[in-house]
Amino acid sequence: MTRPLIGISCYSERADYWIMRDDDVVLVPRTYVEMVLAAGGVPVLLAPVDGAEEAVDALDGLLLTGGQDVDPARYGQVAGAHTDTPRTGRDAADVAALHRALGRGIPVLGVCRGLQLLNVALGGTLHQHLPDVVGAQVAGAHSVGPGVYAPVPVLTEPGTRVAEILGPGPVTVRCHHHQGVDRVAPGLRVSARAGDVVEALEWGDPSGPAGTDAPWVVGVQSHPERDAEDLRLAGALVAAATRARSRAFRPVRLAG
Repeated sequence: MTRPLIGISCYSERADYWIMRDDDVVLVPRTYVEMVLAAGGVPVLLAPVDGAEEAVDALDGLLLTGGQDVDPARYGQVAGAHTDTPRTGRDAADVAALHRALGRGIPVLGVCRGLQLLNVALGGTLHQHLPDVVGAQVAGAHSVGPGVYAPVPVLTEPGTRVAEILGPGPVTVRCHHHQGVDRVAPGLRVSARAGDVVEALEWGDPSGPAGTDAPWVVGVQSHPERDAEDLRLAGALVAAATRARSRAFRPVRLAG
């Protein structure tokens, strides 16, 4: 059996490269690609464009990557002073890919923005700036500075997939985020916290009918791709994607 194909959502940005300056590019940090490869999967890069979600039909799993803040308009809010300029095209493409994956019942792992997008896409909301909610000192541990992925201890919830993958905790993860989960979307449950900050969500139904597995849907606020020695989450995604090829996974039934 060939290795499972794992789709990786990409950024759409302006960047300098080779002889080009300030050019429109589709990109993703190589650390995501290396993580999927090291865990035994085959990375497939998904461009953030209309129609790219059709590629999900050929995939065995989906990895939603980090990046800029999700557009607050998607959860009924006006952008605050600290919120990134929205990448509405990327938001739309990522949500479409996510819904396609959920409809097929293939495993999904959301990383940082990916967790936030998962929550918003299913009907939840976000805190736009954690310092306004938990205070600057607490929030500062989660966002030390540009390009810094600081160690943060988290506690996992017993009986969750995340606890099975990472252990009971305290577990040290690498974080860089100034936003966080506020209202948890229907169907999801909190599976890890750092104090009052939600650090992981997952699909809330851990069981399924005989012969099926519950949807493998996990989101973490941390950045596992920034720790080359820790493949636990990526390995769990690839393992679930491998099982999805030969077993009947239940699609996620969305409200409405």
